[in-house]
Formats: sequence, structure tokens, C-alpha cells
Amino acid sequence: MSVSSELWAADADLAAAALAHPFVQGIAEGTLPRERFAGYVAQDAFFLDAFARAYRLGAESSGDDGVRAVFTDLRAGVQEELRLHGGYAQQWGIDLADVQPLPATTAYTGFLLDAAGRGDAALTCAAMTPCMRLYAHLGQQLAGRAAGPYREWVDTYAAPEFEELAARLEALLDRLCAGAPDERLAAVRAAYTRAMQLEVGFFDAAWAGA
Repeated sequence: MSVSSELWAADADLAAAALAHPFVQGIAEGTLPRERFAGYVAQDAFFLDAFARAYRLGAESSGDDGVRAVFTDLRAGVQEELRLHGGYAQQWGIDLADVQPLPATTAYTGFLLDAAGRGDAALTCAAMTPCMRLYAHLGQQLAGRAAGPYREWVDTYAAPEFEELAARLEALLDRLCAGAPDERLAAVRAAYTRAMQLEVGFFDAAWAGA
């Protein structure tokens, strides 16, 4: 089993919690209150800006051309997600210019930027892969039964193009961890699990609106 597959399997309980989350189920069923989704869009746009910066930091600090290429390409992919959020903002009058991040948002963005700022590509991948893999998983699990105003959200993350981005980051993580000593793999596992926990916390905050 690859490192990325092992990490995903080890945190299957957190992935299941995210899928069963009332916020996520409300998106799928089209029953999520509009104001909660609007708040999520604003917070997620703030998060994605930090996510893109983390990719940039990872690319700038790496001496490996392959690592830089993956991080640079994936950073460009974040722009597509931001365009989705921008569309919702325009349609629903959501102000993305002056977002006040919630504690769950700052906890996650701080974690990502700290990991990326250490100049350790494997640790950066471990911190960032859960977001990509989890959203691809959610989109694929919800595809075909999504209804209502949030169907575009589900379609975006269920798309083969998003799966390809997630798989590319996982492949890089596997390459960087190949032959790594147990101590290094332990740090990678800890970062991966922390990111998964922060993902569930992000949905908790979106559901509570605080």
C-alpha cells in the first residue's frame, strides 16, 4: 500500500465524519440554509488564498524541479475553486473583500502556512493532501444525488479534473516519502491527521456559523 493510501485509510473515521456532517449532507440535499453556505463560501475563499500561498512557499523552497512543477500547477488549480466561490459571491451578494476569519479558519491556514514555511516538501504535501483527497471523496460520494442550489459545488469536486489534481499531489507525497525513516514518516502521519481534523473542524464552524 502506498503512503498516501495508508494515510487515507488510517483516517477513514474522519473522512466518514466529514461525509456524514450535517453541513455536507445539507449541501447534497439542497436544504442547507443559504446564510450558512454564504458564510462558508467567505471563509473558504479566505482559506483557499492561504492554500495557494502554501503551494507558492512549497515551490519556492524546493530545490527539486519536479516538486516545484507540481506545486505550481496545483496552485493554478486553486484559482478554479476561487472562481467558483466568486460566482457564488456575485450571485448571492457575498462580500469576499473583507472576510473576518473564524477561529477554525485561522487554525487551519496557520497550520498550512507553518508547514509550507519549513521548507520540507514531504511535510507540505502531508498537510495539503487531505484537503484535496477529502473534497474529491465528498464530491464523488455525493455525485448523482445532489440537488438544489449547491449542485455546482458537488459537480466541481466530483469532476475527473479535480480527482487528477488530488492524485497528483498524492503521487508526489508517495515519491517524497519513499524509503523515509520511521521518524520522518511519523511526522508526515501527524501532519496528515491534523489536517483531516481541521477539515472536520472547518465544517463544524460552517454549520454553527461561528
